[in-house]
Amino acid sequence: MDELTKFAPRPTGAGEMFQLLRDGQPRTRSDLATLTGQARSTIAARVDALIASGLVAAAGEASSTGGRPPATFAFRPAARVVLAVDLGATHARLAVTDLAGAVLAEHGEPIAIAEGPQAVLDRVVEIGHLLLEKAERPLEDLVSVGVGLPGPVEHSTGRPINPPIMPGWDDADVPALLGRRLHVPVLVDNDVNIMALGEHASQWPAVDHLLFVKVATGIGAGIISDGDIRRGAQGAAGDLGHIAVDGADQPCRCGNTGCLEAVAAGPAIAAALAARAVAATDAADVVALVRAGDLDAAREVREAGRHIGSVLAACVSMLNPSVIVIGGIVAEAGEHLLAGIREVVYRRSLPLATQHLRIVASRTGARAGVLGASTMAAEHVLSPAAIDAAIG
Repeated sequence: MDELTKFAPRPTGAGEMFQLLRDGQPRTRSDLATLTGQARSTIAARVDALIASGLVAAAGEASSTGGRPPATFAFRPAARVVLAVDLGATHARLAVTDLAGAVLAEHGEPIAIAEGPQAVLDRVVEIGHLLLEKAERPLEDLVSVGVGLPGPVEHSTGRPINPPIMPGWDDADVPALLGRRLHVPVLVDNDVNIMALGEHASQWPAVDHLLFVKVATGIGAGIISDGDIRRGAQGAAGDLGHIAVDGADQPCRCGNTGCLEAVAAGPAIAAALAARAVAATDAADVVALVRAGDLDAAREVREAGRHIGSVLAACVSMLNPSVIVIGGIVAEAGEHLLAGIREVVYRRSLPLATQHLRIVASRTGARAGVLGASTMAAEHVLSPAAIDAAIG
């Protein structure tokens, strides 16, 4: 038994025992009895109930030192599927995944979030059905839906709260609008939080303290602390884009001046280039110019990185993350943005906080959102309480 297992609280119910199997490693009934301290008869009954649910299956036999080899059991992620939905201001990306986040079918297309919840969510349902067909899974296999939205969300209710770029969405009952069509629980969060969940679960599962920073039309952060997402009192944690930058006076869409978003987001970089007669109207143009070797674009992106770094330096002192992941379309400009961020963070933060800090580009890219939505949806149905309720 390793040190972590020795001192960890022992599972008391079937749902908690199931968590021991979620790593996919086959275990025998004897293994589970040793780990939980429960009677063999109790373990046998709980394993049988989990097998009946489809979430656990026989996984062969363990090696034996004599006599009949004992049977092993493991989590079966393919037993059910979830629908992961990542909605942006102008895009939708959806995927059907298994319960471990493996993508079985996916689709992306342009949308206009400003068309309102009815039109956009009707299209989500249509694509969801098409993806289930593509994955050759019946609707009955769908157990939950995870949705990311490009604005503030009250996670407990799934309702957007005064989203600035989502006209008609304020207080929309997204879980009800989707749930009554798909007949499963619907979890909703803002897009940066689900990107943080996706990057963390798929790329940095052993890291307990991580910041995911999205640099696109706006700037925001998802905060992973002690292994869990931190949303704040009203779901507004991580709103980096509206922190003031020293010396900046550009007007921001929030009504203030000098916000980070107003000087370092994609549109701000494009505007700075346009003022110098460089053809750029949005973040995609900026990225294309940097990739084409345009020196003005590279300089502006690096300067944007410095502004972002000045805000992140304060975050590093406050939160002490191990990893800062930079994502969003502007991050596709590559090392110029990262170089500007690193330059200021490492210069202005305390050495103790930056001693082992890594500042890296997103590894999941455009898939971060759907991977995070999948993680959120799967966690809802695989939690100890949900498992206990499901198997009675």
